[in-house]
Amino acid sequence: MNLTVAELAKQLAGEVTGDASTVLTGFAQIDKAKPGDLTFAENAEFLAAAEASAATAIITAKDTASTKKVLIRVANPRVAFAKALAVFFPEPKFVAGIHPSAVIAASAQIDPTAHIGPHCTIGERVKIGASAVLQSGNFIGDDSVLGDGTNLFPNVTIYSCSQIGQRVRIHAGAVIGADGFGYVFDAGFHRKVPQVGNVVIGDDVEIGANTTIDRAALGSTVIGKGTKIDNLVQIGHNVEIGEHCIFCAQVGVSGSTKIGSHTVLAGQVGLAGHLKIGGKVTIGSKSGVMNNIPDGEKWFGIPALPDRQTKRMFIALQRLPDLLKKVTAWEKKLGGN
Repeated sequence: MNLTVAELAKQLAGEVTGDASTVLTGFAQIDKAKPGDLTFAENAEFLAAAEASAATAIITAKDTASTKKVLIRVANPRVAFAKALAVFFPEPKFVAGIHPSAVIAASAQIDPTAHIGPHCTIGERVKIGASAVLQSGNFIGDDSVLGDGTNLFPNVTIYSCSQIGQRVRIHAGAVIGADGFGYVFDAGFHRKVPQVGNVVIGDDVEIGANTTIDRAALGSTVIGKGTKIDNLVQIGHNVEIGEHCIFCAQVGVSGSTKIGSHTVLAGQVGLAGHLKIGGKVTIGSKSGVMNNIPDGEKWFGIPALPDRQTKRMFIALQRLPDLLKKVTAWEKKLGGN
């Protein structure tokens, strides 16, 4: 794609310093950039490296200047970086239509603008919205709904009665609506509790590869709009997640836990069941959460505690070897064993 700096700056709501008619032919990281490329620098260290690179132009902050490169100065360089990548590397387009290898129930309703790829299976009474994409090998269970613009990457499985909103992206290997892990011990064996609820996913959610979201025992497992879930995440039955949350890789959320909006769970966080986690909470990586957390707090550790409390404990542990040496020395002086 070729466009001028001025044309791109208009799309990014940025201002140009230098020759606005300069033509850009690509976007590259600083150490790989070549003439014609745009690159990105969000701080002084990266700006210096970008100025020394072969890049032709740089996205950077409004308060920066350069005598070496054309700049597109913006209010938020990282946001502009994301927008510029979408310009230079647009999403692939999928042609409307149904591949002849797809197996589709007669009662299914598929918008004529949808794309149904090879080897997809679509169950009874399924509804698939406008411009939705099933790339290949997707299974959609009976009575499920996929909203407009939703994109299922290869080999995604959607169990029956799942409700998926608009512009949802679900990556390869994800499973939505499998049975929740519900058993009751009865006469020496584990009796299965039937899982007869469903999963409801809001608009603009993204779900990573090989993530699993279990259906509710009764009612719904709910993922709020705008929430982004990384790869290899497990969401248990009857969990309710608010809007615009971030869950990093290998997070596990046990059944019936409720999580407020704008909360961030770092990698490998584990939450016990039936907890209430507030909104705008941040939980550090590898934390094991056993207690409710109020709105706006930061917790980490095993077991997780408020961050300041955990930090004090870590500092105390670091001092423990010296303290033991002192105790041993005192024991010797006092004639102890």
